[in-house]
Amino acid sequence: MTNPQTKPKKTRKRRSKSKKNYYFTEVHEQAIIEYSRTQDQKVRTELYVSYIQPAFEEMVNKIVYTYKFTSLPNIDYLKDDCKIWLTTILDKYDPSKGSKAFSYFSVITKNWFIHKVKKTKFRNEREVYYDDIFKETDDETMVAHHEYEVNREKQEFWDSFFEEVNSWDSDLMKENEKKVLEAVKILFESSSDIEIFNKKAIYLYLREITGLNTKQVVNNLKKMRIKYGKFKKKWEAGKI
Repeated sequence: MTNPQTKPKKTRKRRSKSKKNYYFTEVHEQAIIEYSRTQDQKVRTELYVSYIQPAFEEMVNKIVYTYKFTSLPNIDYLKDDCKIWLTTILDKYDPSKGSKAFSYFSVITKNWFIHKVKKTKFRNEREVYYDDIFKETDDETMVAHHEYEVNREKQEFWDSFFEEVNSWDSDLMKENEKKVLEAVKILFESSSDIEIFNKKAIYLYLREITGLNTKQVVNNLKKMRIKYGKFKKKWEAGKI
């Protein structure tokens, strides 16, 4: 006979384990740490291609889906743009500060897309405001006149800037900077013959022409971007 005071054993329900982050594991963490500690370009390239790039690809896609950034216009272009940008800030990660690489880069990625959301919202609000103004005028005359002036001004701006680029003294530049400058000139001269859909395509063209990797291209473009900024300020101030 069974003892009536003996309580039957309760079977414990197994809790479903939370899904682990399989795409950004300790292996990928270690790869980023090794990348930050070495200056050997061959080692860095192997680490990036084998471990870091796939992790970044998956991380960006997951963040875009999780935080519903999919509503942003040109989201595929923005994802590619973000992945390229992440490669340029790999050197900024410092493992000695105690933060995990996954946490560090996921926060940066999320903030990058939040900034894009705010920028898009501001642009949409501004466009609505401009639309309200234009509705009070003769639409056809206004649009045709405005379009002609905008297109002509753009053409004059880029023609002047191309002259500015040709005036830069390449003798004072380092070898990689010269390569990127010459590649930029080629893109300017061949703009009507090539198809460029987004920023990633430009990087691919520049990499193919120069033989440099993405980071080398980006670093040298930064120097040119400073010169471009100075030129644009002079243009807008009417000094050119």
